[in-house]
Amino acid sequence: MKATRTWRAALSAFGWRHGVMANISLLGLPAVWFACLYLAAIGAMLVTAFWQVDDLSGNLIPGFSLSNFSVLVSDPIYRIIAVRTVFIAAAVTLADAVLAWPFAYAMVRLAGPKLRAVLMALVLVPLWSSYLARVYAWRLILAHDGVLNWALSAIGIPGVHIGYSNWAMWIVFSYLWLPFMILPIAAALERIPPNLMEASADLGERGLATFRRVILPLALPGMAAGAIFTFSLTLGDFVTPMLVGGTGSDFIGNVVYANVGVTNNIPFAAAYATLPLGVMAVFLLLARRLGAFDAL
Repeated sequence: MKATRTWRAALSAFGWRHGVMANISLLGLPAVWFACLYLAAIGAMLVTAFWQVDDLSGNLIPGFSLSNFSVLVSDPIYRIIAVRTVFIAAAVTLADAVLAWPFAYAMVRLAGPKLRAVLMALVLVPLWSSYLARVYAWRLILAHDGVLNWALSAIGIPGVHIGYSNWAMWIVFSYLWLPFMILPIAAALERIPPNLMEASADLGERGLATFRRVILPLALPGMAAGAIFTFSLTLGDFVTPMLVGGTGSDFIGNVVYANVGVTNNIPFAAAYATLPLGVMAVFLLLARRLGAFDAL
């Protein structure tokens, strides 16, 4: 036991004297895993995007060809699907930001300890249930003879027909990813010193002006961090469009899935999958300028 303690003390002293070596030993294995599995997979996808498929045998033909990308640019169907995917991802992000702000503010600034615990549970409990169970629940709610239309007819309001449509996808996505927007905003609000708001009130600013000039700028990194989650999760999803989307509701993920599992055109799927990567790269650069990575 004494020898073990001596060995640990010597190792700790070596790490304290050689900080660089300590960081390398600590981060080396995760870095290797990240490089070999994640970056290597993305690299393989980018290389495969320039390959082709033999029309007769269906075999992959390695090489360098821009034919897959030319189809994406020239075919209006794929452009429409790409625009739809990005637009709904942006709409979901905006809707979650609007819904998350009052909830997060009430949870952090207005609620007492017991109510705050209840509100936090309301945010976290849906994340413990199955993703598919939540999607199917909303499918039943938004169906033509579902819970929503039943409730509307009970109070004398004509039913709405939003099931299996882009509207249904927007509602379901906004519900699914709302916790991922609430939690970063709440964390950002907790870091704002209360005396800043008191100072704003002493200077004569009312509630809305204080929110616009003090709270919002300081909590903006948290909202940007939440936007990374909501935007990227919507952008890459293909299950929800299949379950609650109707005709003409395909996402980029649905096209990629169909070309991998049905038509076996892996190069075209890889080429189309590079579009979300490019969109997310631009989005992350904008989020970085807003300080989102400081709030993660």
